Amino acid sequence: MQPIWYRNAVIYQIDVAQFHGSDGGGGDLRGTADRLEYVRGLGADCVWLLPFFRTPYRDGGYDVTDHLSVDPRFGDIADFAYLMDRADALGVRVVIDLVAQHTSVDHPWFQEARRDRSSPYRDYYVWSDEPVDTGVEQNFPTVEDGVWTWDELAGQYYRHTFYSHEPDLDLGQPRVIAELERVMSFWLRLGVSGFRVDALPYMVERAQAADPRDDGLWLVEHMHDYLAVRKADAILLGEVDVPPKQYADYLRAGHGMSMLLDFWTNNHLFLALARSESEPIGRALAERPPAPERGQYATYLRNHDELDLERLSDQEREEVVGIFAPDPSMQAYGRGIRRRLAPMLGGDERRVAMAHALLMSLPGSPVLLYGDEIGMDDDLSREERRSVRTPMQWSEAHRQTTSSGSLLAKVGNLVRTRLGRREIGFGHCEPLDVGDPAVLCLRHELDDVSLFCIVNLGDREVAVEVPGADTADLVDILANDDLRSPRDAGGKVELPGYGYRWLQRPQDLFG
Repeated sequence: MQPIWYRNAVIYQIDVAQFHGSDGGGGDLRGTADRLEYVRGLGADCVWLLPFFRTPYRDGGYDVTDHLSVDPRFGDIADFAYLMDRADALGVRVVIDLVAQHTSVDHPWFQEARRDRSSPYRDYYVWSDEPVDTGVEQNFPTVEDGVWTWDELAGQYYRHTFYSHEPDLDLGQPRVIAELERVMSFWLRLGVSGFRVDALPYMVERAQAADPRDDGLWLVEHMHDYLAVRKADAILLGEVDVPPKQYADYLRAGHGMSMLLDFWTNNHLFLALARSESEPIGRALAERPPAPERGQYATYLRNHDELDLERLSDQEREEVVGIFAPDPSMQAYGRGIRRRLAPMLGGDERRVAMAHALLMSLPGSPVLLYGDEIGMDDDLSREERRSVRTPMQWSEAHRQTTSSGSLLAKVGNLVRTRLGRREIGFGHCEPLDVGDPAVLCLRHELDDVSLFCIVNLGDREVAVEVPGADTADLVDILANDDLRSPRDAGGKVELPGYGYRWLQRPQDLFG
């Protein structure tokens, strides 16, 4: 039976170019490998590496010219093997980006395709004599005029859902699918534990155009099956920003994506933070379909892209942007925010820690963006999404490592406690109404063992009663402060402003 380690994992997202350089310069694979002890010390048991493949690097490495080689700026295959050895020794799994929706215009496939209409590579891409409506909109509307660009040498327009230097691959073509399989097989042989699949709905759109069977989702099942027979415990983590009612289509009852990045809950989490009210989170969880037994949601606070708020209503989105990105320079693409977590929360360490407590409390497997655990700032002088892809601040990480009361210490405590509680990764989650709008209370239950995760999104002290629980019989397994036990507080659970605590019966602490 296929292992399901990913249902209770904590994933740490690393931009290799920004994380650590082995020679003191820009980030590279060997430098990343030399900092895996830090990641494991934080508690994370899986890393997700952003692209390190050969690239002109016009889009942070997502403009690939060779999926089967390492770009010299990051090292070579031997350096990747070194990283895998270090990860194995530390018990850290490695997931890498699978960028198969497009390539760079500099990719040999595209260069061959544009030179010769009879070339087999011509069918790798999407061409048209005139710009036509294919139902796909430009993903960067404030940067690109549309999805079609004229190529003089080719004598046709080529389609690009993203930048004009990133032509769309036609994932409905058998030869392109064969190339995708070749890429997956290559990196699986080198030991990776799976792939984060970039821009998956756009891949499915091309599959559907070629074969409308199952709305193109046959491609998702094909990728799952190809992976499963080659490495049973490897995963596919889908970037799927769609309404939650479509999540099941991509999870395919355990026969599609292993995990989905949960944009829906992420959007509502920030609406909750903007309002200092828990209701949006409870509502999001209620509308999110349960994950299948062999599927999981990947929850997160921030990632390497803009905070895309498309899952909110126009009014809700304006509300979040007004609180967290009031200046136009903080906004991106007319739909989101290009800031890191700490500056969005005013640099208030209590709120940043509380946000991480929210993340660790949610049903799913949490993903941490490198540097958020130390409250790293953004750099708005960098264009577009580059504002959040800033160099890891190792001097600050070292300073916080030596302080037991630092943000790093608090986040690390949250991560390690989260890994030890299978109730969150594998159990059933139920939001409870404790009578205070600022307080989120989640009851996780697995095999008759309950865990109560309680977080105060407001800045005032509160004391709440937990319905359906004998709180006098509960003890803290995690708290951000020294707090009176519920027994000593007359059965109520007390929380300071931006406080959090997890409670459980003493007999359930060790399973």
